[in-house]
Amino acid sequence: MNDKSQTAENFLRRLSTRDFKTMGMNQMAYIREIKVDGQLSFAVHAADGTQLAVNDSAEHAMASVLNNDMYPVTVH
Repeated sequence: MNDKSQTAENFLRRLSTRDFKTMGMNQMAYIREIKVDGQLSFAVHAADGTQLAVNDSAEHAMASVLNNDMYPVTVH
C-alpha cells in the first residue's frame, strides 16, 4: 500500500456514520459476488454493509441499484 492510499484509508476510518450520511452514503450501494446454494449470485449492499437484495446476475443487481435511485460505487 502506498502513502496516498494509506492516508485515504486512515481518513475514511475516522469518519462517523453521520459524516457518511452527510456525504450521501445512504444513497450509495455496492454489488458483491456471493454463493447461494452453490450458485453464483450478486448481492446489493448499502454503503454501511447492510444487504439489500440478492440477484441472479450482475445486470439485475445493477438495475436494482439504479431503480432505487441509488448510486453504484466500487469497493476494493
